[in-house]
Amino acid sequence: MHAYVYKSQRKDDTYVYLAARDDFSVLPKGLMERLGPFRFVLDVALTPEGRLAREDVATVRANLAANRFHLQMPPSAAADPLTGDWGTDA
Repeated sequence: MHAYVYKSQRKDDTYVYLAARDDFSVLPKGLMERLGPFRFVLDVALTPEGRLAREDVATVRANLAANRFHLQMPPSAAADPLTGDWGTDA
């Protein structure tokens, strides 16, 4: 399965995966209004054994099959290991 990934120009670290390139007609109107416009960033093959940095491939594939899109929101501060205090003074 292929996905086309777009970055929201309004909300940091928010991405939309589409099953068809540039097919924003599958997005709910409210979502498009809040997050658009989008900038293309990646064309990726989603294989069952593949991995993504912040998303579960099986979930993305299921959402693309059912809805023709998948929304990736920014990680919460509690879940993101890069936001914690590493005990340094730098």
